[in-house]
Amino acid sequence: MIFSTGKGRRRRKDFVPALLITLAIAFVFSPQLRYTLLSIFDYPFHYQEYKEFGIRIPNGYSVHGIDVSRYQSRVDWARVAAMRVGKKRVHFAFIKATEGTWLQDAWFDFNWTNARRQGIIRGAYHYFHPDLSPADQARHFTRTVRLRSGDLPPVVDVEERRGMNREQVRAFTKDFLDRLQRHYGIKPIVYTNRDFYKNHFANQPEFKPYIFWIAHYHVADLNMPDDSKWHFWQHSDRGRVNGINGDVDFNVFYGDSLTLKRLCIP
Repeated sequence: MIFSTGKGRRRRKDFVPALLITLAIAFVFSPQLRYTLLSIFDYPFHYQEYKEFGIRIPNGYSVHGIDVSRYQSRVDWARVAAMRVGKKRVHFAFIKATEGTWLQDAWFDFNWTNARRQGIIRGAYHYFHPDLSPADQARHFTRTVRLRSGDLPPVVDVEERRGMNREQVRAFTKDFLDRLQRHYGIKPIVYTNRDFYKNHFANQPEFKPYIFWIAHYHVADLNMPDDSKWHFWQHSDRGRVNGINGDVDFNVFYGDSLTLKRLCIP
């Protein structure tokens, strides 16, 4: 006969808290585990599959948008605006306008005119080269883009150093932003990916007042640093929309449609 000493029961009791602590630590540091658990427990921001859009879209957001450039070629904006999947539709579109000191996107004028014509809130962005003159780049953008009431603020897309160090990237980006703000009279939006943000803009006082648009793909949670504020999340680069040939980036806005309109130029 084998007599129980009770040690087995104590070990089981000790095991449960240890397991919960381990899971909690893994939840914080493992994006894959976090995504799995959030999906199981129907966390408000988990992904839901939308076959019509060809991607999973994070729940908990009511305002959705895309961003386009010459890579999407000719866009049928009437079909984009007409597409509805339940309550999901394209509310806004960021459109590439310029890059560096000389390049203008081949489809900018067409996209800029027709997106607004179809009732889609539009925003124009500049792909920033930190190794080129901010003054020349700002001049190029402002000569190309005329903003009107109801448009989103201008956007600077900065996601590579191009041989510059962090301090130079920050200084040149800030110079460019200041020039756009003086020209348009509204504070611009900064687009970048999550890692570039963490390495260049997080905890930098001069960038705290800006609206950030962050790219971070195929995850259940943007999971930004605690001090960070973001307004737009580019969550996928593989979306499908009626009227667009090929893949297109998908975004959500952290707020409702009224809040989005309040961000726009009066």
